Amino acid sequence: MTLFDLAKKNVVRNLSRYALYVGTTIFSIIIYFTFATLKHSDEISGMAETSGQIRSLMNASTFILLVFVALFIAYSNAFFLKGRKREVGLYSLLGVRKKQIGTLLLFENLVIGAVSLLVGIGLGLLGSNALLQLLLRLMNSDLSIGFTVATSALIETTLVFVAIFLFTSFQGYRVIYRFKLIELFHADKKGEDVPQASPFMALLGVLVLGAAYWIALQDLATSPLWGYLTAAMPLLIIGLTIVGSGLLFHSVLIFILARLKAKERFAWRRLNLLTTSQLLYRIRGNAKTLTLISIISATAITAGGAIFSVYYYAEQQVTSYAPYTFAWQGETRVIDADVLHQTTVLEKTVRVAGEMGEREYGVIDESTFRDVASDMGWETPETLAANQVYLIDPFYDERFSIDVTEVELDGVKHEVASRYEETPLNVMTFGGLLLVTPDDVFTALPEPAVTYQAVSVADYKEQTALSESLSDEANFSSATALYSEAMAVHGALLFVGSFLGLVFLVATGSIIYFKTMTEAEEDRPKYAVLRKVGISKRDVKRTIRQQVAVVFLAPFSLGIVHASVALVAFSRLLGMDFTVPVLVWMGVYSAIYTLYYVLTVRRFTKQVI
Repeated sequence: MTLFDLAKKNVVRNLSRYALYVGTTIFSIIIYFTFATLKHSDEISGMAETSGQIRSLMNASTFILLVFVALFIAYSNAFFLKGRKREVGLYSLLGVRKKQIGTLLLFENLVIGAVSLLVGIGLGLLGSNALLQLLLRLMNSDLSIGFTVATSALIETTLVFVAIFLFTSFQGYRVIYRFKLIELFHADKKGEDVPQASPFMALLGVLVLGAAYWIALQDLATSPLWGYLTAAMPLLIIGLTIVGSGLLFHSVLIFILARLKAKERFAWRRLNLLTTSQLLYRIRGNAKTLTLISIISATAITAGGAIFSVYYYAEQQVTSYAPYTFAWQGETRVIDADVLHQTTVLEKTVRVAGEMGEREYGVIDESTFRDVASDMGWETPETLAANQVYLIDPFYDERFSIDVTEVELDGVKHEVASRYEETPLNVMTFGGLLLVTPDDVFTALPEPAVTYQAVSVADYKEQTALSESLSDEANFSSATALYSEAMAVHGALLFVGSFLGLVFLVATGSIIYFKTMTEAEEDRPKYAVLRKVGISKRDVKRTIRQQVAVVFLAPFSLGIVHASVALVAFSRLLGMDFTVPVLVWMGVYSAIYTLYYVLTVRRFTKQVI
């Protein structure tokens, strides 16, 4: 039997052991192949005016994915090697030469890599076309694409993963030369560096995290810190968050568990003493990993939640700036659609001196304003006095905008009776700043009036042909075109964000799974002793569920808190309410994460009982 035959038998016999590693590797290949296919797709590249943005997005996403997948596979492979060091030591003890053992490990990894690559690309060929259709749907595109095989994507994926598997195979080959025989036999008993918990470090961890959150929630416009540090602020926030998270797992959590263990009433109830002792060991040994997972989870939830929120409110954003489906400068035209509202607007343009210099306003009369306000379903505005005006400023932000209380028109000062922070007319045609004057004041203004048309039609999202037929009009604006463009960009962002978030989620869940199952192997003798002294299966299962829950829940909960703070800061910055989409996103993320917890508990229980 050759070494290659022995490697194949090892893989087949230990398939259940390798199942999750192979599964996550295949998943990574499918996702990478899909992104590579989209990146090289001529149909996607040729899509309208957004193709440049989409191509850049796909290139950047593929690079991020490549780096992350390479690190994740290398990390996972290192875990498996650690679990097999005793086996490698046994080969050496039986007289197998180091070179032969190294070659055996190299062959094993190459076999796993070859199988994963074949299965991953095969499933990717099927999946990429389905995902391409999903992308087009999210982008609200009518483009029809049949089943395609992108040769360039196939070659790129193969080269990338062959390089990754060769690197990880070389990792395995070096194991036998890096460690002495005695170290190989005791490798499974060697944990990570043991940090020292102290009340001072625990308090410092809470203070550092509190400082990171406080800085993140500072107002970008008014905070002196933002004004002083500018671009360095995000790096400061991220740095403090990572340090605070590390201290939390190294000291705060250990400090809390140690206090619980010291309380006799708690410790001597059921198996609480065993549970807290095991958790102390696990948290100490896995503090770096838990910190890493909390940061990855926070990144995935923040990025995904923000992107989904922007996509969720895309339609609302379109209608807020283009309340009429079409608007243009000129005379009326025949509209071949179900017209809901149609109005002619006369607008004059004035320049008004202010504290910060001259500002340009569009001016419409009160009667027209009442008509368009009625079309939009607004409450009927109160009648203006002779020296009053309404100010319409849809971009008003109290942090940045000037608070205008009075304007001078044709030498006469007019009080701003009320300010509207939404517009009844399309911003792209009528401008962002509008004044509404009494009819006689409007008529008396010396500036020339320009005639505009504003039309609302039913099913405005489906009026692409009509929009294109009207596009030759002067100062034309179209809610239909704006919606299509917004969905193309936000849909592509959502697609990329979702799948990168999914990859991060699978990676974090898998890392905890690998860690926990490695520890399950070490804990098996302890649980055997517990069973022999009369501890029931029910109690053993309960303590396993509790221990695994803490290991899963601690980094995930911290990631949720980090992400919540970041999303609150983003929502304030953008002036949008992220509550509903973020809760939906977190719910989906939590559900998939829970599946990993259930799978780990079941496998752990099966292994030790």
